[in-house]
Amino acid sequence: MLNFKLIYKVLGQLLLLEASFMTLCLIMSFYYQQDDMLAFAISIVLTISVGYALKFAGRNADNAMNRRDAYLIVTLAWTVFSLFGMLPYVIGGYINNPTDAFFESMSGFTTTGATILDDVEVLPHGILFWRSLSQWIGGLGIVFFTIAILPGLVGGNIRVFAAEATGPIRARMHPRLSTTAKWIWSIYLLLTILCFAAFWLGGMSLFDSINYSMSTTATGGFSPHNDSIVHFHSPMVEYTSIVFQFLSGINFTVLYLTLFKFKFRQLITNSELRFYLTLVVCSTLAIMYMLITSNGYDIEHAFRSSLFQVVSFMTTTGLFSDDAGKWPHLTWVILGILMFSGACAGSTSGGFKCARGMMIAKVVRNEFRRILHPKAILPVKINGQSMPQTSIMTMLVFFAVFLFACLITATIMVGFGIDNTNAITISLSCMSNVGPSLGTQIGPEMSWSGLPAIVKWLCSLLMLMGRLEIFSVIVLFTPAFWKDN
Repeated sequence: MLNFKLIYKVLGQLLLLEASFMTLCLIMSFYYQQDDMLAFAISIVLTISVGYALKFAGRNADNAMNRRDAYLIVTLAWTVFSLFGMLPYVIGGYINNPTDAFFESMSGFTTTGATILDDVEVLPHGILFWRSLSQWIGGLGIVFFTIAILPGLVGGNIRVFAAEATGPIRARMHPRLSTTAKWIWSIYLLLTILCFAAFWLGGMSLFDSINYSMSTTATGGFSPHNDSIVHFHSPMVEYTSIVFQFLSGINFTVLYLTLFKFKFRQLITNSELRFYLTLVVCSTLAIMYMLITSNGYDIEHAFRSSLFQVVSFMTTTGLFSDDAGKWPHLTWVILGILMFSGACAGSTSGGFKCARGMMIAKVVRNEFRRILHPKAILPVKINGQSMPQTSIMTMLVFFAVFLFACLITATIMVGFGIDNTNAITISLSCMSNVGPSLGTQIGPEMSWSGLPAIVKWLCSLLMLMGRLEIFSVIVLFTPAFWKDN
C-alpha cells in the first residue's frame, strides 16, 4: 500500500526547498530593480503555502518507504517542481500560455534546454537567473539534492536513489547514501565554481558567467542570449565551454576519485570514459573534414565548431557556437547518433549513455561468437565488472522502449504537419534531454514556440521520461503499480 502521508511530507519539504531557490531569484530581481520582483514574491508565497499544507497533511508519517513510494515520489517531485517553477513566468506575464510555461519549466528542470521563447534578451535578470538555476537544480536530480542536504527527510533511501539516478551502473562511494550524495554534489559545485571563474576571466560579465556556468555544468543549454555562445564571438569562451561540457559528461564518481582521492589511473582504466573520448574524437574529425571540404571553413574554425557541437550534442547540453542546421546533412546523422548516445552514466548528461552503448556492442559481439562456439561462456564486462543477466535484459528493454517512444512521438508530430527530419530529431532531443533540433522548421538557433499545444505536452512528457530514464515514469501507468499487493 502506498504511504501517502510520507509522499505528502516529502513533496511539502521539496516545495519549501523550491521556494528558497526562488528567494535567490527575488534577491537578484531586487538588486536589478526590475518588474519581476512581484512575480517571484507571489510565487514564493504560493509555493510555501502549498508546501506547508502538504507537510501538515503528512504529519506523523511513517518513514518506511517501499519501492512504489520511491517511484511515485520521484516522478511527482519533478512534475510538482515544474508546475510551481512555471509560476514566475505566468504571474509576471512573461509567458502567458500555461502550456508554454510548463514546457519551459520542465525543459529547465530536466536540463533539456529547449525553449519556446523567441527573444530571451527582453526578460528581466531574475527570470533569466531562474531559468539557469532550474537547470542547475535538476542537473544531478531534485530528490538526490535533497538527500545531500536533508538526509533525514527520506532517510537517505536507496530506493529513491535507484529511481532517480542515471545509467545502468549506480556506484556508491560510501555505505551512507547521504555521504555519497554530498561527495557527488561537492564535485558538481566545484565544477560550477571553476567554470564560473573561467568564463569571467575569459571576458564574460559577472551575470553571464553565473548563468553560463550553471547551464554548462548541468549540461542544460539555457542561455541569457538569443544566440547562445555565439554572442561573445570569442574562441576563448568557446574552448572554455567545451572543456566544462566535456568534464560534466564524465561519471562524477570517476571525477571524485581523480580529483579528491588522486586515483588518476581511473581516467585510463575506465572503459566507458575511453569509449566517450573515442566517440568525441572520431565524430569531431569526421565533421571537421566535411566542414573544410563542403562549407569552406579554415582548419581552426572547423575544428572549434565541430568539437563544440559534438561535445554539446553528446553531453546533451545544447549550447551552440554555429548553426549546425546549415551543415551538410551527413553531419546531422552523426550529431543525431551523438544525441541518442549521450555521455557517461552518473554524469549530468542525458541520452542512452555510453555504458549502455558498450553493453549493446558487446552483446552483439558475443552473439556472433556464440554462433561459432555455442557452449562458450561470454560475459559482458564494463569497467572490468561482469554485468548480471538481469542488467543486460533491463538495458535491452530500455533500448526498445526508448526507440518506441521516440517513434510514436515522431509519428504523432508528422500527423500535425511537422516534417520528418524535425519530427525525429525533436522527439530524440526531448527523450535525450538535448534541447536543439536539426532541420529547417526548428533548427539549433530557433525556438519551439511554433509547435502545436498537444505536441508541447508530449515533448514535456518525453523530457520527464528521458530525465528519469523511462521506467520510473512508465511504471506509474501500469495497473500492477496501484494494486495493494
